[in-house]
Amino acid sequence: MAVFILSNRKIILKKNKDDKDSFSNDEMSIPNFRIAKCNFDNFKEPTKAQEKSKNYQGRAILDCKILGEPNKTGYQEVVDILKKEKGLNDSELTSSNLSGTQKMFYDLYKEMSTTKSQNDVLIFIHGFAYTFDDELKAILTLKKLYIDNKDSPINHILFISWPASSSIFPLTYFDDRAASINSGNSLLRLFYFYTQFLKDIFADKDLKPCNQHIHLMAHSMGNRLLQSMLYSLKTENISRVIDQVVLLSADVSFRVFEEAEDSFIKLPLLANRISIYVNKKDNILGISQFSKNILSPRLGKMGPSQISKLYETVSIIDVTGSENNLLTSAKYNFGNHWNYLSSSEVQKDIVAVLGGTDQSLIANRKVLNNNSYILA
Repeated sequence: MAVFILSNRKIILKKNKDDKDSFSNDEMSIPNFRIAKCNFDNFKEPTKAQEKSKNYQGRAILDCKILGEPNKTGYQEVVDILKKEKGLNDSELTSSNLSGTQKMFYDLYKEMSTTKSQNDVLIFIHGFAYTFDDELKAILTLKKLYIDNKDSPINHILFISWPASSSIFPLTYFDDRAASINSGNSLLRLFYFYTQFLKDIFADKDLKPCNQHIHLMAHSMGNRLLQSMLYSLKTENISRVIDQVVLLSADVSFRVFEEAEDSFIKLPLLANRISIYVNKKDNILGISQFSKNILSPRLGKMGPSQISKLYETVSIIDVTGSENNLLTSAKYNFGNHWNYLSSSEVQKDIVAVLGGTDQSLIANRKVLNNNSYILA
């Protein structure tokens, strides 16, 4: 298991030798993503008293270490170390010489090259109103939902951390829009690093593909971050390196799959399958539409406007009738915006999607047409 945080949050430097550098809760960003690796070795579930404590933050939630920046660009050093470990060369380098994306990609390649059956990677982009402490709590939740779940194919998580505002209502939701767009540019750079890693690794005939899958999940305004990346991604540079893309409560226009928008129409070039989860009672997306996006219904509330050309790649799952049986506070029942956390039905459906189950064979679905389903 490997869990990494990729963040363009401001970094808080350690004050003494016993501390570690950390990411800030501030709503400020740095130009590029920095990478931290999470450590679960000494993790213990917090008590309710600890969760309420003012000291329940940062490393008290989850220990993580920010990796240093690589001294060189490219991934030839990773290739050399992997070949040395196979007895194919005499490089003086070891994995301790690696930093940043070099270390992350090395660890993931090593982990995913094992014979373990449930060994996929989930890239998760969170939505609005998250502090860094909130993100750490979200990572623990995602680990329970997907890594600890015996029915899930996921064994590794890349959590995309971006500096959203710290308050849910009412105006910070819209302030986060600019932050998500800016963070999309950093995500684009990271995507190019990843494709370069694949080219460098598999250009060497001695290193074989790991034959595992990488999935991408974006919630709420995290879809705007994804949209920003796709806007700038040149079509000729796209490789199909993602298996399943899951769009949850997507706060983007319902026209994003039209040619005029020229953004999400690139997703079928990037992924094998795209699943759009729609909730017609999503009140948070209703606020978004009528406050800042007049005449532009949200994808996660209305579904896509034009999808006929993409029905072989894109599926729409209507979860309007799903019950919030796991989390029932006013936030979840009124907002209807976090079904992937609050509904066991939605959670099971997502796990089936990530597992590659044929869309028409997933349990508790009713077929509406050849690419649309309702969770019954």
